[in-house]
Amino acid sequence: MAESHSEEAQHAARHASARAGRASAVLEDYVELIDDLLRADGEARPTDLARRMGVAHATAIKAIARLKALGLAHSRPYRGVFLTEEGQALACKVRARHRVVVDLLMAVGVPPEVAESDAEGLEHHVSDATLEAFAAFLKR
Repeated sequence: MAESHSEEAQHAARHASARAGRASAVLEDYVELIDDLLRADGEARPTDLARRMGVAHATAIKAIARLKALGLAHSRPYRGVFLTEEGQALACKVRARHRVVVDLLMAVGVPPEVAESDAEGLEHHVSDATLEAFAAFLKR
């Protein structure tokens, strides 16, 4: 049975949204990692980002350029990458989303190390409404 034009459009929109979500998820991972490195080491160098993300140095440089273009980060010569206020706010939001997803997974019996790993993918793709439902469930 063929899909109607409306169903096709909805299907296409879901896939487009998923593709856009994957792109923003990568940037969110960079923002969170930059924040982690700044907190732990006082600096976030492109080399450290590339190593921790498991990507080539050039890939990390391109991601940093995108973060800068979006107003989430800035860099200083020979000093690494720093987050703007907007970047810091995003890192905080991403970290909070991660925590809710991990806590929910553990609440349903997922072992902590698996919950941490699985949350890395899930945290970027659940809607705010779903996240609010997760948090409400955890408060019961």
